[in-house]
Amino acid sequence: MNIRDTAKEFVSTTTKNIADLNKVSVDLDLQEESFMGAEGKEVRIKVVVVEGTKYRVPMSVVRDLKAILEVKPKLKEFKVLKQGTGMDTTYITMPLE
Repeated sequence: MNIRDTAKEFVSTTTKNIADLNKVSVDLDLQEESFMGAEGKEVRIKVVVVEGTKYRVPMSVVRDLKAILEVKPKLKEFKVLKQGTGMDTTYITMPLE
């Protein structure tokens, strides 16, 4: 296949953020992925896959969800709000229901 055909078929594989979802099921499979970062170091992230799209899950969301599940063990869905950008990003994990 030549470069023209390859370029036409190219689909970007960027990972979105869990805060992009309206709601998240607590039963989604959490997967680990790794890639080489800009500084040549291996970067590991947690992701969930929803309808074929990968969404990054910050560990702060997992930590907050653990605390929520201690109070609401039957929780089925939650929402994540993202505030800030870059290194100043914070996440708020809210139970739904």
